Amino acid sequence: MQSSDPSCPTAPLGLLAELTHRCPLQCPYCSNPLALEPPGEELPTSVWQDVLTQAADLGVLQLHLSGGEPTVRRDLEVIVAHAAKAGLYSNLITSGVALDRRRLVALVAAGLDHVQISMQDVGSVNADRIAQMKGAHAKKLEAAALVRELGLPLTLNAPIHRQNIGSVPAFIALAAELGAQRLEIAHVQYYGWALANRAALMPTRAQVMETARAVEEARARLRGVLTIDFVVPDYYAVSPKPCMGGWGRGIINVTPSGKVLPCHAAETIPGLKFENVQRRSLRDIWLTSDAFQAFRWTHWMRDPCRTCELRTRDWGGCRCQAFAFAGAAAEADPACAKSALHAAFTATAEREAGEPAPAFVFRSPRAARTRLA
Repeated sequence: MQSSDPSCPTAPLGLLAELTHRCPLQCPYCSNPLALEPPGEELPTSVWQDVLTQAADLGVLQLHLSGGEPTVRRDLEVIVAHAAKAGLYSNLITSGVALDRRRLVALVAAGLDHVQISMQDVGSVNADRIAQMKGAHAKKLEAAALVRELGLPLTLNAPIHRQNIGSVPAFIALAAELGAQRLEIAHVQYYGWALANRAALMPTRAQVMETARAVEEARARLRGVLTIDFVVPDYYAVSPKPCMGGWGRGIINVTPSGKVLPCHAAETIPGLKFENVQRRSLRDIWLTSDAFQAFRWTHWMRDPCRTCELRTRDWGGCRCQAFAFAGAAAEADPACAKSALHAAFTATAEREAGEPAPAFVFRSPRAARTRLA
């Protein structure tokens, strides 16, 4: 699906399939919404198969199987096999704690292409504390070794925050030791549970700059051995990133119950109606639904975005962040130095990072009910 009209959407490159919000871990920076979708609302196997067929027909190339923890779905092998049949490149985004040899062998046989394992820290004590699961770190290391033994490419994902930021050099060493092809040193992005825990997670500017130096040194040293992606926290940026490649431009997100979103945090913006794939085709939702059109291209922009020379490069930054901090999704992303709220945005990070870290609000259905009450 291509068009000479830049305002006409092309095919999304990737589909993020949130198969479930169930998860054995309770990470306090989880990108899932506070309002976790219950197991009883999860799409059945046949509907997910139809979604994947529709995605391939739409032009999607990459399938990211996520959650929650996708391996809690007993039909995961069937879903992976259907993805392979549809010609989708499948990437399993997992904690690894339930990925034993039997399961991984079955997934490889079904056609799984890639595995991405999240790591909370490089030491088991802190890693297990952050995950709220004893023995989780050891299980992750075992899963990573199995992935490489069975010949699949491996990505390690290291969400970075003030309570593990000193481990960045050790994360890099661990990724190289495990034979990972890619490492994501991704500072926590403050949506969902991470926003609720922002004060407990926010590092100082000096810490962020030190991680940047460590990453650049490692990139030079490990060139051709390990690819390192580096994501900084928006609160210390001077220009916004094109969130998800721009609203409704590159990624399509399907929640466990079938809601179709431009990004995983889009439901935080009030007034948008998100269609469900059980009632409308993926193609129609992507091309014409009001929610996807709301912030696609530049028609919605106000100054300073509307007259900015970078407006078709960063696409205005993050709409969810603009709403969370400015109270209006059409305002400039406060990560941008041109935003009237940029100074206050940065000052918030510096203030919280300079104070003692409060206790985590760990991700759980009970905590969600308390936060939403």
